[in-house]
Amino acid sequence: MSLDAAVSPAVRTRYLCDFSIDFDEIQTIPTGTGLRLNYVVREGVVTGDRLSGTFIAGGGDWITIGTDQIGHLDVRATVRTDDGELIYITNTGRVDLRGGIAERLGAGEALTSKDLYARSAPLFETGSEKYAWMNSIVTVALNGLAPQHVDYSIFEIL
Repeated sequence: MSLDAAVSPAVRTRYLCDFSIDFDEIQTIPTGTGLRLNYVVREGVVTGDRLSGTFIAGGGDWITIGTDQIGHLDVRATVRTDDGELIYITNTGRVDLRGGIAERLGAGEALTSKDLYARSAPLFETGSEKYAWMNSIVTVALNGLAPQHVDYSIFEIL
């Protein structure tokens, strides 16, 4: 069987949850690799039928913006669910800052996932029996950005 025959023509997803995260501090560091932006999580909420809770302060979002104006995401954070369980999250993705997007964000504009191409792939880890199913899923997120704030709509790949 060829690879083309094994790939489904459509990817099915199921809504998982939304993230809404505020950042305390933003460090801007020019490097030889690109401009690094380090965001420290102040607070955040997770809302959804299968997952809800709050972000524990201190996680972070490390973004490197290359000379091509593409942002490379590297996120690490912990959620405490509404029932007290801990879930560790890692997330990588891309943000296309070309076409005036960087300038709009720099001017303080809040942009939704319809305004810009910002996509990521959160992964979850937990020792909780109740949420153990999250250790085996792959997700994709549509991201919205604003100064010191990010929103995610997260979908499980079925």
